[in-house]
Amino acid sequence: MPPSRLHEPWASFLRKLDEQLSQPTDLHCFGGFVIAEHYGLVRPTADIDILASRGTDPGTLARLAGKDSPLHKRFGVYVDVVGVATVPEDYESRLATMSAGRFTYLRVRAFERHDLVLAKIERNSDRDREDLEALARGAGLDVSVLKSRYENELRPFLGRPDREDLTLSLWIAIVEEINRRRTT
Repeated sequence: MPPSRLHEPWASFLRKLDEQLSQPTDLHCFGGFVIAEHYGLVRPTADIDILASRGTDPGTLARLAGKDSPLHKRFGVYVDVVGVATVPEDYESRLATMSAGRFTYLRVRAFERHDLVLAKIERNSDRDREDLEALARGAGLDVSVLKSRYENELRPFLGRPDREDLTLSLWIAIVEEINRRRTT
């Protein structure tokens, strides 16, 4: 179950960002911010990774709340508009609203947990595997959903699918091991 409120400094940072917006704006968020604030898992982060923005253009968001902006200097956190990321094709249909009723213009949208994991598969860093494990232990991951979304919504768009096929196999083994430990 996602937390009912945003923690500080995120709540104040986003409220101040909202006050500077002049139109409805959706932020499609993934990464550590979503893992911590939406899924309630321990994961320190200083940025909100945004794949897309609907309403306010990414350049304006970066100017208002990006690295070295006045909001970043005031709150110590910032918006990071991610230029390129390979994500499941239909991720938008599964976004969850994290900020219902909190802001005038801003709507913070979180990647669904399986989409969040798959968005990290190409990079496959130590941090990405830690996030996978945290989601598998906390919110839970369904291996069949991961496989299906990978095959149908992500693999056709990958530059090196054979490499990501191996990563997916490794990640599924990690999830299955966590599930086995949970049931014993």
